[in-house]
Amino acid sequence: MDPIVIPLESPAALEADRVGPKAARLARLRLAGLPVPDGVCLDAAAYREALAAGGVADAARRVAQADEPEARRLALAVRLGLTRTALPAPLTGALLGAWRDLGAGPGAPLAVRSSALIEDNPETSFAGQFETFLGVDTTTDLLTTVRACWAALWATRALRYMRVHGVDPGATAMAGIIQRRAPARAAGGALSRTPEGGMLITGAWGLGSAIAQGEVVPDRFLLGRDGRLEDVEPGRKDRLVRVAPGTGPRPEAVTPGLVTAPCLDEAEAVALGRMVLTAEEAFGAPVEVEWALGPTGPQILQARPLRTAPAVVPDELWLRHPGLTGHPAGIGWGEGPACVVDHEHDLGRVRLGDVLVTQVAGPALTAVLPRVAGVVAELGGSTSHLAALARERGIPAVLGVPEATKRIPDGALVAVDGVTGVVRWISS
Repeated sequence: MDPIVIPLESPAALEADRVGPKAARLARLRLAGLPVPDGVCLDAAAYREALAAGGVADAARRVAQADEPEARRLALAVRLGLTRTALPAPLTGALLGAWRDLGAGPGAPLAVRSSALIEDNPETSFAGQFETFLGVDTTTDLLTTVRACWAALWATRALRYMRVHGVDPGATAMAGIIQRRAPARAAGGALSRTPEGGMLITGAWGLGSAIAQGEVVPDRFLLGRDGRLEDVEPGRKDRLVRVAPGTGPRPEAVTPGLVTAPCLDEAEAVALGRMVLTAEEAFGAPVEVEWALGPTGPQILQARPLRTAPAVVPDELWLRHPGLTGHPAGIGWGEGPACVVDHEHDLGRVRLGDVLVTQVAGPALTAVLPRVAGVVAELGGSTSHLAALARERGIPAVLGVPEATKRIPDGALVAVDGVTGVVRWISS
């Protein structure tokens, strides 16, 4: 019988149909010699076993064919079945064995991460749709968060994403990743190839969740293909996230002197650039990478395929109108009437073909992406979850645009260049 818990260095960890593309890519990065935190993969067979143990396997198979009210009821039943049913004894024993092998406990927390079999593919990244749990420092929390990762496959936002992409949740499965996590002084993302032919690293203080959730404007480090640092654009990093012992991730205010201070020095940026190039070489194609800088140096946390596109030459008419610049975070060029939204509860105002103009580039915007012609946000950057989803759908997006909601009039005709990071508008 194949093991349920698979070390990252095992050849079996390269099997994406067992551990999911996210975990399999981490295993490949370790094989390429990159610093990936020690950990194990949880075989998707464990999820399927949990479905059966919870008596909800049949409900999972029926969701895709049910009408919306019945689908919601069935999905809730699946979530409850996964979270309320005790884990089978052999799986519990295997997880506790991994806990001991990884040296986990108080002061040595783990990260428990989803790794769906349909995640991190070129067409379906599922960026930000599932769950990651940091600061897991008790065996009780380990067993609870594993089940929560399984249940995340049936969360409303994930199901909405799957409907848009024609994915049957009952036909796939959720694997998982359990890793050691050291405190991060800084973290962020990277694109191995920009439209200009270079590389981009983004970063902020603390954990990378503030960048992923679009809550800060990260620093940008621009590097050439030769690995040399060409430019640094300080961000606006007024908050950070740390893992506090016994409490999990916690937001904190950034010391005023560090808000615009680069979170990496030149040597650190260059070292990360070399790692990003190695990751691209390992997969033979451009990649988007997540990283963290801990006490022992930088570590690679994730790599997914990166969709790229050349810049579009705008009509000269647009060049005569006012513009703002920000972080390019999407694909191509789009235009439409501006829908300026100050709060998430106003997203219902967004109509088909609108350009959404908002403050925070957070996960709530995922729901309106299928109907917008572009996105402009005051916070966020090129490696946020929203940016990954915009590139995936071919939607132009520009994030980190100062005062966008104040400068761009509601209803004005707006053009968004997701490759160069320029936004222009024509007032009526």
